[in-house]
Amino acid sequence: MLITSRRLRAALLAAAAATLVAATVPAPAPPVALGIGDPLFPHLGNPGYDVRAYDISFTYSGSNSKPLDAVTKIDAVATERLDRVNLDFSRGAVASVEVNGERAAFETAGEDLVVTPGAPVYEGWPLRVTVRHTSDPQPKEGPDGGWVRTRDGLAMANQADAAHRVFPCNDHPADKALFTFRVTAPRGVTAVANGLPVGGAEKAAGGATWTYRTSHPMATELAQVSLGRSTVVRRNGPHGLPVRDVVPIADRARLEPWLKKTPGQLEWMERQIGRYPLEAYGLLVADAETGFELETQTLSLFERSLFTRSDLPAWYIESIMVHELAHQWFGNSVSPRSWSDLWLNEGHATWYEARYAEDHAKRPLEARMRQAYAQSDAMRAQGGPPAAPRGPAPGKKISIFRPVVYDGSALVLYALRQEIGKEAFGQLERRWVRDHRDASATTADFTGLASEVAGRDLTAFFKEWLYGKKTPAMPGHPDWRTEAAKTSANAGPARG
Repeated sequence: MLITSRRLRAALLAAAAATLVAATVPAPAPPVALGIGDPLFPHLGNPGYDVRAYDISFTYSGSNSKPLDAVTKIDAVATERLDRVNLDFSRGAVASVEVNGERAAFETAGEDLVVTPGAPVYEGWPLRVTVRHTSDPQPKEGPDGGWVRTRDGLAMANQADAAHRVFPCNDHPADKALFTFRVTAPRGVTAVANGLPVGGAEKAAGGATWTYRTSHPMATELAQVSLGRSTVVRRNGPHGLPVRDVVPIADRARLEPWLKKTPGQLEWMERQIGRYPLEAYGLLVADAETGFELETQTLSLFERSLFTRSDLPAWYIESIMVHELAHQWFGNSVSPRSWSDLWLNEGHATWYEARYAEDHAKRPLEARMRQAYAQSDAMRAQGGPPAAPRGPAPGKKISIFRPVVYDGSALVLYALRQEIGKEAFGQLERRWVRDHRDASATTADFTGLASEVAGRDLTAFFKEWLYGKKTPAMPGHPDWRTEAAKTSANAGPARG
């Protein structure tokens, strides 16, 4: 018994020591939602990796109120040691996650999917994440971007922060990537996505699978997948550019007068700023009331009612078409580095919208800019200066799309052209879309390039025009005056 007692006492002491050691080892920190610190959307995006490509598969049942089965594969590179990998994702159930081919644990934190691989991923290592999940087009909390339920199917509207409500991603335009979409749908449903088709539709159980791939990197907010009883109308644009429009079958003939305008609009835009920067273009006409049009890459989303309403003049509809087309250069090919750079997207798209209306409908640019100038102080009071916009209203994330980022920002471009002259302004525009093609860029990049092209320092000019609470005097128009603060409203549908 003496030997046994000693052994028992030793075992108890060893167990106590082990317990003490275990108690001193800190438990893993709970998962938290991360972000890259965007001034307007601080929790969007994630640090620690750079996405190179997405490969996303959706299986659609034919009901636009039921979750789609999905698999999202992310091919990235770690930019620092990662013990956890945060992805932006909500509104879907996750079945499993793999990191570099091995099963990984996962939890949620806010609107993040937090993945813990079996071993750390070190800086410079490949990071391949596969998530098997659902994608819910009718969440309990109600619509707030992401899937749009149309009369006959679905489309996407992910701007500004809603792609992660459709698929796991690094949901920020600073991290652009190539995309492949594989969409399986039942017989009678047509699936179309960004980019160009890879082969034809392949037979699947009760339907077909379509594959589309982008040739240029894309921001997550510009992703588009359309599912519906649609027809695809094809024609050629400048230099043989594939132009494909996706429209409800019943509206094919009715919409043709509008669809056939796109090649000419492309030619006009190319005369302004150079060759179209992407692999295809076209219109996706959705039978849904969204309240906006949207520049999803290579396939801009339009409400059917824009083309069927009787109260909108033809010149206005055409100018909105050009607005979304111009975004393929400004916002898509050259994306904002942060959402505070939004003025570069919307200001330019509005500028070319107004220029097109002047050229084709005798709507003087100067008259529009003088009206914008009159309202500019009110726009700034409502939404902040063009390059320092106010954050979104609570629960209304797309409220960053205020008048100041449209006509208020086009006014900045008009002032710049007045300041440096038409020739230098034209050079600046062409260099901007050439130098930053397929990348993201900042306001500082634009102002620096403007000074270089002008041959003089424009810091003081931009400080007033982009960041001032009050609108500066308009170069060349000393008689222009701003009105007392009023609410500025846009007539007709909003532009994306």
